[in-house]
Amino acid sequence: MITTNDDTIVAPATPAGKGALSILRMSGPEALAIADSVWSGTTLSKCPSHTVHLGYIKDEQGNSLDQALATVFVAPNSFTGENSVEFTLHGSPWILREVTNLLLRKGARGAQPGEFSQRAYINGRMDLASAEGVADLIAASSRAAHRLAMQQTKGVFSKEFNALRDKLIELASLLELELDFSEEDVEFADRTTLLSISRELLAKIERLTKSYSTGRAFKEGVPVVIAGIPNVGKSTLLNTLLQEEKAIVSDIPGTTRDVIEDTCEIDGVLFRFVDTAGLRESDDKIESIGIDLARQRLAQAAIVLWLIDPSAPAQPQIEEMVSSTGSLPEDRCLIPVIAKTEAGDISPLLLDEIESRITAAIENGGLKCQTHKTLRISSKEGTGIDTLCTALKESATREYNPEEELILTNARHYGDLQKAADALRRAITQTASGVTPDFIAMDIREATAALSSLTGAITTPDLLASIFTHFCVGK
Repeated sequence: MITTNDDTIVAPATPAGKGALSILRMSGPEALAIADSVWSGTTLSKCPSHTVHLGYIKDEQGNSLDQALATVFVAPNSFTGENSVEFTLHGSPWILREVTNLLLRKGARGAQPGEFSQRAYINGRMDLASAEGVADLIAASSRAAHRLAMQQTKGVFSKEFNALRDKLIELASLLELELDFSEEDVEFADRTTLLSISRELLAKIERLTKSYSTGRAFKEGVPVVIAGIPNVGKSTLLNTLLQEEKAIVSDIPGTTRDVIEDTCEIDGVLFRFVDTAGLRESDDKIESIGIDLARQRLAQAAIVLWLIDPSAPAQPQIEEMVSSTGSLPEDRCLIPVIAKTEAGDISPLLLDEIESRITAAIENGGLKCQTHKTLRISSKEGTGIDTLCTALKESATREYNPEEELILTNARHYGDLQKAADALRRAITQTASGVTPDFIAMDIREATAALSSLTGAITTPDLLASIFTHFCVGK
């Protein structure tokens, strides 16, 4: 990965394929000069920054390749902090290829993946966490994921990380002073204060690290498993939520034998719904494999929608629900759903009785996971679906709300925060035990280094390569 910016790079900033328009981005010390060498129109190197100009791009023989728009960005007021030009071309793949080759012949170099963002980082236009937010912003597939990426891109995460780091540097400096005056037995860092600040910082870091699984779910889709006995209406509910015929629906029990999944956005949150085989004892080898897969996906679900068929014996279904979800950890959620409540088909008194049995079974079952009140739906008539969607949104955001607080989504950040937390725990133990300041200072320095890595205050070429090579070309 190139870590210098003494040449000029060029790459498409729009996806490959035909479209109305394509954007070709060029950045570097010779960007304006190279642009002028192919441009027929206003002299771009004499134009003010952030201005757009209409003209023609011509090859060495004077042939017009395209009528285009040229947007000029003068250093340091550009994304990369360098002189930059963006050509907006007609969307012909041939035009894009020919103009790119022309600029390469004029002295530009093809950009590597993420090289524009890397230059922005090197030139101080953004820190490392913000640069990673750019990649997340491009990949955002829901409002919640977009909001989290925007927070990171705008530096909200960096501000929080830097505040934690500054506190640690302050602690480390006081401990270093003690080491300098060790022969005089002077204590610059009051141990009670040191413990208090360290515990406060640790609590904030632990809160952030705990949010990581939720953040990943918001990015990739909160996993929701639809479970229950065969023919309870799982596939019908999946099709209703997705608003398409994704799963085969049949009156024959055991129709769904494999795991079927797809995503949809509900009130800004992306959910990944998983339709599973009906849970029952079966001698059919293929169906048994599907049932085993269903139980595996249950263990991985953030939310379980357990459907109860009121036309079948309720107690065995309720007992199966409690048994199958009894091992779910406390950060998961169970939503019991009485399905097939079509008007006139089921007595309201029977529904009330089933709901009471579900409540009693959950209270007596000792479930560790969070449980929602029982809902009633009819996928056939569409009743109760809006209430179910509201319950899904509330369950997904019950502990971490992307509209109210910082939520971790990046695996690298998670790893660095874990290192910082481990070092802080050791520092707290050492301080409480009355250990000499040199050992405490070592742990504080380690925690500081981990936080510095988050924003790129401390970094290595290998780390930069690992991060930016996963970006798309042109970003």
